[in-house]
Amino acid sequence: MSKLPTRPLTITNGCLVLPGRAEPVPGALRIIGDRIAEIGDVTPGSDDAVHDARGALIAPGLVDLGVFAIDPPAFHFGGISRAALMPDQSPPLDHPARVRFAAYSGKPDFWVHPLAAATRDLAGSEMAEIGLMKEAGARAVATGRRWIVDTGVMHRLMQYCAMLDLPLIVHSQDHGLSGNAVATAGEMATRLGLPQAPSEAESIAIARDLSLVRMTGARVHFRQVTTRAGLALIRAAKTEGLSVTAGITPAHLFLSDVALGGFRTFARLSPPLRCEDDRQAAIAAVGDGTLDVIASGHDPRGPEDKRLPFADSQPGMAGAETLLPLSLGLVRDGVISTERLFDLIAANPARILGVQAGALRTGYEADVVVVDADRPWQVDSAKMAASAGNTPFDRLPVQGRCVALFKGGRLVDQMKG
Repeated sequence: MSKLPTRPLTITNGCLVLPGRAEPVPGALRIIGDRIAEIGDVTPGSDDAVHDARGALIAPGLVDLGVFAIDPPAFHFGGISRAALMPDQSPPLDHPARVRFAAYSGKPDFWVHPLAAATRDLAGSEMAEIGLMKEAGARAVATGRRWIVDTGVMHRLMQYCAMLDLPLIVHSQDHGLSGNAVATAGEMATRLGLPQAPSEAESIAIARDLSLVRMTGARVHFRQVTTRAGLALIRAAKTEGLSVTAGITPAHLFLSDVALGGFRTFARLSPPLRCEDDRQAAIAAVGDGTLDVIASGHDPRGPEDKRLPFADSQPGMAGAETLLPLSLGLVRDGVISTERLFDLIAANPARILGVQAGALRTGYEADVVVVDADRPWQVDSAKMAASAGNTPFDRLPVQGRCVALFKGGRLVDQMKG
């Protein structure tokens, strides 16, 4: 059990990112124990510890929805205070004891919210004991890296999730179409001679699952929606009033399949990178509210997985360190406001998980990140804090850096200099 801070803490001289305020407002924030006590025009008490934000943003700690590894150095570098852990572990999170262990694995400096495996061994055929895993600490159920082929299993799964009031997080790639493909069908995949699948593999999978949502009333989060057709389905479902949300990663917002040139295995992702038209549709979907979450997709992989021929390499990228600076680019480009950005990377993921976090509100746990939004730095795969440096953004100059991170009112990371 961690000790609570013994003195109140006031973070002063910053610009607060607050719910309902499109742009940051000057102010301070006071923390007592592990909770936010005051926000706004705050004067530090005589016994307070004081952290000078020096004009930087004071924002909620990021909540990363769907990581594949617990990697505290990378999370702290990126300003992430909580993450939902995908069930694709070894062994999978398909047993209450494993879920309970995962829920405590990052404390006190980082909180892990386990996602229970939807099916035993993530094989897609037999439902796991999701009720017992909820009692053990699971905040949602997930299908993992796979799409559940059996519609009957998926139907029962959604019925149970609705009954237990658990969100279901799904991977949307029709396996019958995608098979062993490693790239989206198109000019680039053809030129490189890579196994390819049509982008419709995504929209077909989404269409089936939306039909099941209508039948069951389940709350479903489509973890990565990356095509114009898939986004149109999500947009229509929301208009219809279905309880659905959708997410994406910075890689699918800022890279197209052109990044596969030279057989760069760091750009081998699942779903694969799409064409430029799909990428532009995804940015528009961030702007119009169709997409609810931007997540890192953090999946650090070493040379044994990536230093291989492209088709033999494993999908995945180390994304925790670049989630914040790349997403800040959407604000600089005028696509979204600062408030909307932190909805996408903090408030909405927390809402889906049902945790009191992701926003600066009195009474919430004091997960706070101080961000220098203008600080330039360069992504370098050889110098990352992550357990592996498999980033498709290697050598890219970026802007925006977490300069201090507080978890439950305790300083857990501070940038030197």
